[in-house]
Amino acid sequence: MRIENMRTNIYLTEAEQKLANLIWKKETITSPELVVLAEKELGWKKSTTYTILKKLCDKGVFKNENAKVTVLLTSTEQMTRQSRRYVEDAFGGSLPNFITAFVGAGKLSPEKATELRQLIDALDGDD
Repeated sequence: MRIENMRTNIYLTEAEQKLANLIWKKETITSPELVVLAEKELGWKKSTTYTILKKLCDKGVFKNENAKVTVLLTSTEQMTRQSRRYVEDAFGGSLPNFITAFVGAGKLSPEKATELRQLIDALDGDD
């Protein structure tokens, strides 16, 4: 089983990820409110917040229009893209190789093995 390539891989820097997390928690926020929040939560200056926000908007993660920041790419969508990119890069897209490495020398508990089988059955598509 190979994971298909994502059409658009978006890499977020550590700073971009921090600001994105603040925005995703709020879903919709004004840019002035974001400046206040980033100063409080991250200790950032106004210029830093606007610079990082512009980068996130340029990447298509958010939209900043009329001082209103809205989500274009959800945190779940971004996490999915990053996870797929990691499996693609580190394991040649092989999900079985990833799971083998993730489990390592250990064994799956019967509960986890059952959960994994149920997930595979649900995603199989042969029904």
